[in-house]
Amino acid sequence: MRTYQVHAPGRLTEPLNKHDHFQGPLDAPIALVEYGDYQCPFCRAADGVVKAIQRELGDTLCYAFRNFPLYTMHEFALIAAQAAESAALQGRFWPMHDILFANQPNFALEELVGYAASLSLDINAFVAGMEDPRVLHRIERDMRTGLTSGVQGTPTFYINDMKFEGGADQLRAALMAVTKTPTAVV
Repeated sequence: MRTYQVHAPGRLTEPLNKHDHFQGPLDAPIALVEYGDYQCPFCRAADGVVKAIQRELGDTLCYAFRNFPLYTMHEFALIAAQAAESAALQGRFWPMHDILFANQPNFALEELVGYAASLSLDINAFVAGMEDPRVLHRIERDMRTGLTSGVQGTPTFYINDMKFEGGADQLRAALMAVTKTPTAVV
């Protein structure tokens, strides 16, 4: 495993951008970036919280998910991230993202192929995509930016490039504070 120097603890070293998987307008007043692991039960719980917050804040929020598979702790974390990124090659990142959290931790290859089929993906392209260098590079890039930003576990959230210190149950309150005071520290 490579080692990376943390350049700015508590701040994103790579702000939310058009290369991320994001929902909402990139120029929204609130940017929420999550580093997550599809096999992490805390990420699964946080996913429901994030969806509720997205409904509540609408276009004032841009949410992005970055892969941070804790593969030394979660046996299927990396293959699940590969499945999400392979689906992204066919324009279906978010539907696969949702299926993965809904079916956690069932991530054997046969199950992942079944999820891809349920999304009407080209199965041959999906399986090939799991080993595509673009997929592996994307996961590596997400992990590198997470490590240099100080991510140590999942889920880790950044609100407007600042690391959020708290649980998913406190995330809504922190985001609401930002909507009232754009310069609020979280």
